[in-house]
Amino acid sequence: MGFKEFIKRRSLKARDDRRTKAAELTLRESLYPICLVTILFFLWGFSYGLLDTLNKHFQNTLNINKSRSAGLQAAYFGAYPLASLGHANWILRHYGYRATFIWGLCLYGIGALVAIPCILVKSFAGFCMAIFIIGNGLGSLETAANPYITVCGPPRYSEIRINFSQAFNGVGTVVAPVLGSYVFFTFDDVKALQNVQWVYLSIAVFVFLLAFVFYLSTIPEVTDADMAFQATETHANADDKPFWKQYRLFHAAFAQFCYTGAQIAIASYFINYVRDTQPRADDALASQLLAGAQGGFAFGRFFGAFLMRYVRPRKVFLVFLTCCVIFVAPSITQDGWTGMSMLYVTLFFESICFPTIVALGMRGLGRHTKRGSGWLVAGVMGGACVPPLTGLAADARGTGFSMLVPLCFFVAAVSYAICVNFVPSYRDPADAFSTTEVGLTRHGVDEESADSGVIGDEKAVHAELEK
Repeated sequence: MGFKEFIKRRSLKARDDRRTKAAELTLRESLYPICLVTILFFLWGFSYGLLDTLNKHFQNTLNINKSRSAGLQAAYFGAYPLASLGHANWILRHYGYRATFIWGLCLYGIGALVAIPCILVKSFAGFCMAIFIIGNGLGSLETAANPYITVCGPPRYSEIRINFSQAFNGVGTVVAPVLGSYVFFTFDDVKALQNVQWVYLSIAVFVFLLAFVFYLSTIPEVTDADMAFQATETHANADDKPFWKQYRLFHAAFAQFCYTGAQIAIASYFINYVRDTQPRADDALASQLLAGAQGGFAFGRFFGAFLMRYVRPRKVFLVFLTCCVIFVAPSITQDGWTGMSMLYVTLFFESICFPTIVALGMRGLGRHTKRGSGWLVAGVMGGACVPPLTGLAADARGTGFSMLVPLCFFVAAVSYAICVNFVPSYRDPADAFSTTEVGLTRHGVDEESADSGVIGDEKAVHAELEK
C-alpha cells in the first residue's frame, strides 16, 4: 500500500447524509471503539481532578483568595460552550467523530505546553489562559465522546454504556488529588511548581501520542442518517420537529448547567471546606480526603451502571439527584467530620447525573444528535459560573455556608428529573429507546447501501444541517 492510499484510507471526513452499518452495531462490534474513547474520559477526569487540587495550591503559593482562585474553573469550563457550540461542533458535523477527537487532543496538548512557561514565571493569568486552551480541547473531546458512547452500540444500553465509560472519568478524578497530595503539598513552593511543570509536560506527550493512535485507528462513524434510522426504528420520532423546537433537549441543557455548576463548586472547595471545618487537617490530608470522595463518585458510576440494568435509568436518575439535594443541605450547618461525610455521600449520588442527562437528553434527536450534543456539553459552562459565586459566599461567610449555592442549583436541576419521569412528552422517547431491539437483532444494511447509499431524504437532511 502506497503512501497516498494510506492517507486516503485515513481520511477524517465522513458524510452525514449516508446511512452506514454503524446504526446497528452489536455489543461485540462496538467494544473496541468504546474502549478507545473511554481513555478520553479518564483524561478529562484527571485534568478536572488536577484543577481542583491546583485551586488550593495556587491559593497557597500565589497568595490569592478563594473567589479569585475560581478563575481556574471559569477559564476551564468557560471554554466549553466555545468548543461545543462553535469549532468542535462544526468539525463534528462536517467531518465526523474521529476528526473531533484528534482536534481536541491536539488542543489539550498545546494548552499543556503553554502552561509550562506560565508556571515558571508564576503568572496566574497566563496559567488561566493555558487552562482556557485545555478547556477548549476537553470541550471538543466531550462534544464528540459523550454522544459517541451513547450511540455506539445497541440504543437500549446507552445509559449503561455512558455511565460505565464515565466511571473512568471518576477514576481520573481520584488519581489526580492523590498525585497532588504528594507532588504539590509535600514540597516547598519552588519545588512544587517545578513538579506541576513536569506533570503538564507528561500530559502533553501522552495526548499527542493518543491523537496519533486515533489517526491510525479505524472506528465506525455514526452519521446523522444513522441516528434518523434509530429514531424511526424506535418510534421516538422527535427529530420530525425542527431543531429549535426540541424543547426536551434545551431543558436537559439547562439541567446540565445547574447540575454541573453545583458539582464543580463542591469539588473545587472541598479542600477549603475540610480546612475550614476541621482545623487539624492540613492541605495534604484534605487532598487525600478529596481523593476518597472522588473514589465514592467513581464507585457510584459503576454501581449506577449496574443498577440501570434492572431499573429504568430515568428512575435511577431521579433518586440520585434528589439525594444530592437531601445530603448537601446538612453540610451547610454541620462542622467537622459530620459535614464532610455529607459531602462524601453527595459526591456518591452525583455520580450518574451528568452522563444520564446526556443520554436522556439525546433520546430521539435523530438527525439532530450532533447539534444537540453541543448544547448538552455547553451546559458544562455552569462549572464556570457557580464556583465563583460559591467562592464569594465562602469569602464572606465561610466555606460551610457557601454550600448553599450548589444546593440551590441542585434544586433547579431536579426539575428535569421530574419531567423525564412524569411528563409523557419527556418520558415516552426515553422509554422507547429502553425497549428497542436495534443492535440486538440485526436488521441488515447491505454493503452497497452501507458504503455508498444515500437515504431517501438526503436533500432534506443536508439542508437542515446547513441551517
